Amino acid sequence: MKPTHDTPEAAPHALAGKTMTGAEMVVQVLADEGVDTIFGYSGGAILPTYDAIFRFNAEHLDEDGREPMPLIVPANEQGAGFMAAGYALAKGEVGVVMVTSGPGATNTVTPVRDCMADSTPIVVICGQVPIAAIGTDAFQEAPVSSCLGPVSKHTFLVTDPELLEKTMRTAFEIARTGRPGPVVVDLPKDIQNWSGTFQGSGLLPVRGYRQRIHAVRNNVLDTQECEAFFDMLQESERPLIYAGGGVINGNAADELRRFSSQLGIPVTTTLMGIGAVDTTEPLSLHMLGMHGLASANYAVDDCDFLIAVGARFDDRVAGVPAKFAPSVKHIAQFDVDPSEIGKVKNVDWSHIGVLKQDLQILHDYAVEHGIYPDFDTWHAEIAGLKEQYGLNYDRDSELIQPYAVIEAINDITGGDAIISTGVGQHQMWAAQYFDFQHPRLWLTSGSMGTMGFGLPAAIGAQFAKPGHLVIDVDGDASIRMNIGELETATSYDLPVKVLVLNNFGDGMVKQWQKLYYKGRLSYSDKSLRSKDFIRAAEADGFKFAARLDKKEDIEQVIKDWLAFPGPAFLEVIIDPDACVYPMVGPGLAYDQMVTGDFIPTRKKVTEDDIDSSEMF
Repeated sequence: MKPTHDTPEAAPHALAGKTMTGAEMVVQVLADEGVDTIFGYSGGAILPTYDAIFRFNAEHLDEDGREPMPLIVPANEQGAGFMAAGYALAKGEVGVVMVTSGPGATNTVTPVRDCMADSTPIVVICGQVPIAAIGTDAFQEAPVSSCLGPVSKHTFLVTDPELLEKTMRTAFEIARTGRPGPVVVDLPKDIQNWSGTFQGSGLLPVRGYRQRIHAVRNNVLDTQECEAFFDMLQESERPLIYAGGGVINGNAADELRRFSSQLGIPVTTTLMGIGAVDTTEPLSLHMLGMHGLASANYAVDDCDFLIAVGARFDDRVAGVPAKFAPSVKHIAQFDVDPSEIGKVKNVDWSHIGVLKQDLQILHDYAVEHGIYPDFDTWHAEIAGLKEQYGLNYDRDSELIQPYAVIEAINDITGGDAIISTGVGQHQMWAAQYFDFQHPRLWLTSGSMGTMGFGLPAAIGAQFAKPGHLVIDVDGDASIRMNIGELETATSYDLPVKVLVLNNFGDGMVKQWQKLYYKGRLSYSDKSLRSKDFIRAAEADGFKFAARLDKKEDIEQVIKDWLAFPGPAFLEVIIDPDACVYPMVGPGLAYDQMVTGDFIPTRKKVTEDDIDSSEMF
C-alpha cells in the first residue's frame, strides 16, 4: 500500500538523493505509483520524458525481456485518452496518458471530459513549451489549463521544478480518491530537462481537498442513522435499490450484493452501474431509465422505498423528477459527493461516506439486530414483472436482428466477457441483452455519450486484463470516429474482438427521426457511403475479418469469431429499421414508455404524448 498524507511515512526511497532530470523523476514517480502501461503520442515538447521512459524500460527488462512500463502508441491522442479510460474502468486503477503540447493536449479534451462525467480516474501528462515561451503563441503551444481545466477534476501547470515530484504524486492522489476523475499535469519542456535531487516522497499541500476527503472517510454511519434507515425499511413493503456507477468506482459491488441478499431487496442499476449486481440473479432487475428494461422501470413506479446508492438521478433515469418513483414514501441516498445529495430529487435520509464501509455497516447492523424483513410478496411481483415485461423482438424476421446477435454472443460468454461499446443503438442493445456477472466488465461512455469510445477503450481494457475476453460492440457510425485504432489492435497483437452492427447510418438519430420527425432522415442515412469495413480491417492487419449477412449463419460465424486466437473483426448487416425498445420519450414518465410491438406495456403511448423538441 502506498503511503498517503495521513499514514505513517514509508522507509526512505531507494533512489532518494540521486540526481535526476525532471523527465526521469516523472518516470520514477509513475513506476512508484504502480503504472504498468502508458498510452500516448509523442511530439517535441514531451520528447525528454519519452526518452526517459525508453531508457527506464531498457534498464528494467524482466527475465523474459518485457518492458515494465510499455508506452502504447495510438492513432491519435483521443484514442490514447479512451484507452486509458478503458484501462482504468477494467482494472480499477488510474490510467495514464502522455501527449505533447498544443494539438496533442487539445486532442485529449474529449476523453478528459468523458472521464470527468463518468468519474473515471486518469492522469494526463501534457508536454508544454518552455516556461519563458508560454503566452507567446509559440509553436505547438495551447493554453492547457484554460482548455482542460473546466473539464477535469484538477489541472496543474508545473513552473517550479522543485515541486515536480510532489505534483506528480498529488495528481495520482486526486485522481483516485473521493469521487475519481481526470487530473492533468501541464509539463513545460525546460522543467523536463532540469536536473535536481530526487526526494522519493512528498505531496503538495492541498489541504482543503484532503480535509474534504478525510471528512468523508471518517463520516461513519452511527447507530442513530442506522436506526432511522431501518425504520424506513421496516415500514416498507416494496423497497428497491437504485445503484449507480459510484458502486463500481467505489469497489463496493461485493458489499452491495451482500446487503441486498441479506435483506432481500431487489436491485436495478443505471447504465454506468451495470455489473454492480449479477444480472442473472433473481433479485436483479438489470438497467432502468430511458432505455432500461420495462420490468425495472415499472418496479421503480411501484416501489415504496427507493435506496439510491452511488447514483445521481440524472436525466436519463429521472427525466421528469416529479414523476420519478411516484409511489415512494421515502427515499434514501448514499454518495461520496455531497453535491449529489438532493440535487435532482429531494430525499428523506442521506449519508455522505465510503460506500463499501456504509453498506457493510448496514449489513452488520441488520444481522446484529436480527432484522430479517419479509418481502416475499414483493419478490413475487418482481418475478412477475420480469416475466410479463421481458425483452423481446421479432424472432421470425428474415433480417438479422441485432438482439439475436448479442444473445448468441452472450450464450457463449456467459456474462464473463469485458464488453466495450461506442455510443448509439448498439450501446443500448448491448446494455440490455448482455449479462454481467461481475463488476468492471461493462465499459461505455455514459454521461458524455461519446461516439468512438468503444474500440480504444477495448484496447485499453485488453492491456489491463490481458487474459480476459474483450469485445468491442460498435456501430458503423460510431467506429468511424476512431477507426484508426484498428491498426493499434493488430500492431500490439491484442486478441480484441471487434463487432460492428451495421445499419448504414446513425441508428439512434434515425430512430428519433422516424418516430418524431415524420421519417425525415436529415443527414443520418449513410446507406450511400462506400465504406468497406472488411477491407479496412484487413488493411489494418486483421487476419480474421468477416461479414455476416445471413440469419442462418449467426451461431457458427460468432463461434468462429470468438474462438479466433488473435484480433478478430466481424461486421454484421442488421435490420436497418431495428429500434431500441423500451424507450421513455422526453418529457414522459415511466408509465408512458414506448415498448414497440414485442414488449408489453401498461399504457399505450401515441405520438401526441411526445415533445419532439426535446430530442436527446
